[in-house]
Amino acid sequence: MTILSATLTEVLIPLAAIIGIAFALYQWYLVSFISVSPAAKSEDDGCAEEHLLEEADGPEKVVKCAEIQEAISLGANSFLLTEYKYLGAFLGAFAIIIFLFLGSVKNFSTSKQKCVYDTSAECAPALVTAAFTTVAFILGVLTSVLSGYLGMKIATYANARTTLEARKGVGKAFITAFRSGSVMGFLLAASGLFVLYIAINLFKIYYGTEWEGLFEAITGYGLGGSSVALFGRVGGGIYTKAADVGADLVGKVERNIPEDDPRNPAVIADNVGDNVGDIAGMGSDLFGSFAESSCAALVVASISSFGTEHDFTAMCFPLLISSMGIIVCLVTTLFATDFYEINDTKQIEPTLKRQLIISTILMTLGILLVCYLALPSYFHIYNMGSTPRGVHWWGLFFCVAVGLWAGLIIGYTTEYFTSNAYSPVQDVADSCRTGAATNVIFGLALGYKSVIIPIFAIAVAIYVSYSIAVFYGVAVAALGMLSTIATGLAIDAYGPISDNAGGIAEMAGLSHSIRERTDALDAAGNTTAAIGKGFAIGSAALVSLALFGAYVSRASLSTVDVLSARVFIGLIVGAMLPYWFSAMTMKSVGKAALSMVEEVRRQFNTIPGLMEGIASPDYATCVKISTDASIREMIPPGALVMLTPLIVGILFGVQTLAGVLAGALVSGVQIAISASNTGGAWDNAKKYIEAGNSEHARSLGPKGSDAHKAAVIGDTVGDPLKDTSGPSLNILIKLMAVESLVFAPFFAAHGGLLFKI
Repeated sequence: MTILSATLTEVLIPLAAIIGIAFALYQWYLVSFISVSPAAKSEDDGCAEEHLLEEADGPEKVVKCAEIQEAISLGANSFLLTEYKYLGAFLGAFAIIIFLFLGSVKNFSTSKQKCVYDTSAECAPALVTAAFTTVAFILGVLTSVLSGYLGMKIATYANARTTLEARKGVGKAFITAFRSGSVMGFLLAASGLFVLYIAINLFKIYYGTEWEGLFEAITGYGLGGSSVALFGRVGGGIYTKAADVGADLVGKVERNIPEDDPRNPAVIADNVGDNVGDIAGMGSDLFGSFAESSCAALVVASISSFGTEHDFTAMCFPLLISSMGIIVCLVTTLFATDFYEINDTKQIEPTLKRQLIISTILMTLGILLVCYLALPSYFHIYNMGSTPRGVHWWGLFFCVAVGLWAGLIIGYTTEYFTSNAYSPVQDVADSCRTGAATNVIFGLALGYKSVIIPIFAIAVAIYVSYSIAVFYGVAVAALGMLSTIATGLAIDAYGPISDNAGGIAEMAGLSHSIRERTDALDAAGNTTAAIGKGFAIGSAALVSLALFGAYVSRASLSTVDVLSARVFIGLIVGAMLPYWFSAMTMKSVGKAALSMVEEVRRQFNTIPGLMEGIASPDYATCVKISTDASIREMIPPGALVMLTPLIVGILFGVQTLAGVLAGALVSGVQIAISASNTGGAWDNAKKYIEAGNSEHARSLGPKGSDAHKAAVIGDTVGDPLKDTSGPSLNILIKLMAVESLVFAPFFAAHGGLLFKI
């Protein structure tokens, strides 16, 4: 028995979620005090703001900031609503497929069936489980949509406010950007936990203590979350990179004008893209990881001694870990916004990295407490039909902790390879002396090398957690890596908000000192965004392996033999899928960027006075090009991912599908890490030259030099790698795994048609 009672568990989980939501709303409330009105007063000032403004930053510039913010907000809002409209139709049809396929497992019978794991007991009819799985899928879709949309709203609400706060100093601007990022982090983590917990309790009204059927149905929640994440990442990535590439190639390279120059027609679309790709896409991505890792752990727990002994507190251990994570992240956030004040631009990046260390240390202690209170002193975990594995409560602590610390290692390794404070990126910048070709060569080499340490960290986490508690250990290790998701998302969302703040400062024509402060925020945010992608990819590897274990178990496979012809063909095809997917997404960015470049060139060539700044560009046409291209181009790669498990499972059966999942996992993780880090390194190499903060950097510059133009080309090549293909690949491996788990009963009953001929 556990020390923590079931009644107290019923209270603590929703309480933690409510605290997280309340904290997010409080952070939003604090940000709302910052006015974009030029006549505003603030409590800090005690007098009119005019004394904070330089001569060049008068009230008319403040009004301009508000107008630009409104344009970005309208563009982002319009795109997401359009994207979600198409997504709703596609996923609505997919929900019908889920119900029909799972309902047909027992020919739509309403009679009870023998349980899969405990054949002496009777479980709910397959038709009922199909209905509940479909409901869970819809809940996952809606929660993921809400997470992405709310993240976009706070980001577009805060970008100009961050710009205006930079007039008071870099510390004020940092707090505004970070508080805004934390709104997204806590809303996502808390709402995801709350909806999942409510769904479990509602489903329990019908299922009672029949954990097998209940948690099999709950897997639909993870599938819904990841389905939205895939299209959000791909669609948003295509949008933002089409605009970014068009703005950079024509503006920086051909016209030699600054980034975010208001004369550039693609600049509004570029800033909109930061919000729909990096904010909404990342939010849905990490929500999907949270939902899938929770579902994987709950499925495995349901067939362990937790389930057979009806120990509700131990069953909810994954949710208690996430609950503790919200409280820990709340305390951690205060270190950045209340306990410590930034007075210099050099303090920004250390403060953000300190968030990772503090949250990891505090969460380690929190995990120990949860394990001690919420787990029996000794219990059994079942493993693919073999002898159950006996586990002590402290063993599970090591499983969660190894995932948590592996995440920190991945984060710091990513930072080392993508921050321009270290030699790898500086070497890439130096290679620009001899042109774009050597820059590309050095960047690719850096990306490949950056895979080594994260893969070893993931391998150690898998070995330790699997040795202790088989696939349940892997699932909770993934939860450990994601337990500080609120802090991770706050750091990640901070980046695009700061990027937009810098863009608004440039477009509004604010003074050089203010742009220096926003540039410092943006430079730190660029590195933290890479760290966020590292966390997402690392957790995806663990989540996918845990889901793979649950799938193998649910498909009644005792072993997966790679020497079997059926498995090996799946393995090699699965390893190919990330390359196919990457080719589709990168070509989509290229096609959209081509249209954008042509439009930007057309405007510069045909609008009189545009380069002189006496005529305004047509921003709306560029926004429309990005919107139309992303909506059109996101469907094929999304269909590839979602249809592959169905086609393979139906035609070739569960063994071949197991091979496909394993191949996609092993191949996808490597490509995702290298692509994301290569793109991040190229981006920061460009910023290193532009900033000119060292003698070496100044020798490569200034802006407009040959070395800088080579760096811009490398950054442009890296854009689709780091913001479209790379981040989307982690969703590919997770989504295929959770989809296979959801449809495993159907594949086991009716799959492998070609081998039956």
